[in-house]
Amino acid sequence: MKFKVLGRVEIANGTASTALARSKIGHMLSLLLAMNNETVSVDMLIDELWGEQVPRSAQATLQTYVYMARKMFTESLRVPNAQRLLVTQPPGYMLAADQEAIDSVVFERLVREGSESLERGDPESTVVTLTDALKMSRGCPFAGMPTGTALKAHITYLQELRLTALGLRIDAREQLGRHRDIIPELRSLVAEHPLNEGFHAQLIKSLLRCGRRAEALQAYQRLWQILDAELGLQPTPEVQRLHHEVLG
Repeated sequence: MKFKVLGRVEIANGTASTALARSKIGHMLSLLLAMNNETVSVDMLIDELWGEQVPRSAQATLQTYVYMARKMFTESLRVPNAQRLLVTQPPGYMLAADQEAIDSVVFERLVREGSESLERGDPESTVVTLTDALKMSRGCPFAGMPTGTALKAHITYLQELRLTALGLRIDAREQLGRHRDIIPELRSLVAEHPLNEGFHAQLIKSLLRCGRRAEALQAYQRLWQILDAELGLQPTPEVQRLHHEVLG
């Protein structure tokens, strides 16, 4: 089986596949996938699904959702024994999926491997590994699914991990001297994440390395204006030192 959560949640078993609808069942399965192979307590599931508006029938309703999810696995995805996939395990339930079958788990592993290869001084391998990782992203993790506290936290973690992967890949490409090639990507990233000083710094540095000092200075001034207007802050000392380098 394959489980995709880096975008809309999709589950496939051979040629059979389904996209989880925005529903309580989809929400429940999303949290179980986020916790991958860990038992999620009934209390945690109830808190995730209903928050502060817990109905009196919540526990019985949750059991119904589990039954309906198993039925979906059996009928739509042709899973022979759905109870071995969606396991009842006190104090709650667990989705017993192969770790390599969940795209977010593979994504985490690839980002970790990319970081390790950069630390070893192998930027070429880092670029290849992180490019493979980033290709897996199809949008916001668990896109369109309702979220409670736990699932929202996991989505935030995956989004931050994607930013880490982007930054590490840019670092690796810089080490390979590909400054000109990464400028378009960096311009897009600073537009998408205007408060991320790391991306701004990488853009300033790449412009400077390409001999585009005027544009590097403009990039610094734009960062200063954003931070001042949004937060009343100045760039970090590291970025300010980069500014002095631009001024020469």
